[in-house]
Amino acid sequence: MDSKSYQDHFFKKAKTAGYRSRSAFKLIELNNKYKFLKNGINILDVGSFPGGWCQVVKEKTKGGKIMGIDKKKIEGIKGVKFLTGDFLDEKSKLNIINYFESNIDVILSDMAPNTTGNKSLDCIRTNQLCLDILEFSKERLSKKGVVVSKLFMGEEFEEIKIQAKKNFKKIHFFKPNSSRYESRETYIHCSELST
Repeated sequence: MDSKSYQDHFFKKAKTAGYRSRSAFKLIELNNKYKFLKNGINILDVGSFPGGWCQVVKEKTKGGKIMGIDKKKIEGIKGVKFLTGDFLDEKSKLNIINYFESNIDVILSDMAPNTTGNKSLDCIRTNQLCLDILEFSKERLSKKGVVVSKLFMGEEFEEIKIQAKKNFKKIHFFKPNSSRYESRETYIHCSELST
């Protein structure tokens, strides 16, 4: 199966399963590998438009709080609180903190900035977002919590690795089969805060 057919396969599979995006399968693969979606936990999904990851979270968990945030307005999902705003704004962070009231157990990010066409710049900007997620998690993640974030293989990869190792006892990298074959994207899975 060539690269295009492979991607069409996931697009069709998403439509059949009722997911809003083919990226839902990336989260399913990540969870199958690391088993971080559990009942009774608080989950934040950053950059959550159009809501495919929140659909998976809602399916796999019961009894905790789920929030998705994105600059774009997201169509509602029962049992999920959506916030329209920029995750990097202090006001948005305050809204997140107020909603959860306690620490967050899982922070997910499939976030990427709007592409510029310049692969190097897009890589730098996406990886900066990953670093922002890691920074936020230091303050707001529960002690045994988990962060899963997208990043691109590029110049900042080592910086992300160093930062993650400072904050977490365990870090892993994983590229789901449902990622585009030619894409440099991969995901970091961090668990157990070391501070």
